[in-house]
Amino acid sequence: MKKLLLLLLAAVTMTSVSCKAEEKSSIVHLDKQAFISKVIDIDQATAWKYKGDKPCIIDFYADWCGPCRMLTPTLEGIAKDYAGKLYVYKINVDEDRELAAFFGAQSIPLLIYIPMNGNPTKTVGLLPREDVEKVVKEFLLK
Repeated sequence: MKKLLLLLLAAVTMTSVSCKAEEKSSIVHLDKQAFISKVIDIDQATAWKYKGDKPCIIDFYADWCGPCRMLTPTLEGIAKDYAGKLYVYKINVDEDRELAAFFGAQSIPLLIYIPMNGNPTKTVGLLPREDVEKVVKEFLLK
């Protein structure tokens, strides 16, 4: 009986960990190297030229920022609902100050919306999901 309970507990734990890993995989955390390969080479670029194959949202955040933490479920939902149509990236402003400076981040949360063609646009502050989704539909996926 003890062995059966241990096996059951192990199966539940593995399923729980597996589901959490899948949920987190829809948002990708970028450092400078990943940003250069997926978005734009800020060291070499002379004009805006997005490298991605789908539009993206970049969330500039900090771990200590309450509104940033409150925005995360919205972005997770957007990433899940628009999987295959756009990317959602996160960049920690405390760890990648150069990337934050590149986009002129003075307040967070800062969302950068990057379409396939054209220049990015941004929003600052905690937004309701409806507002983020409006930008996705009208700017990124038009």
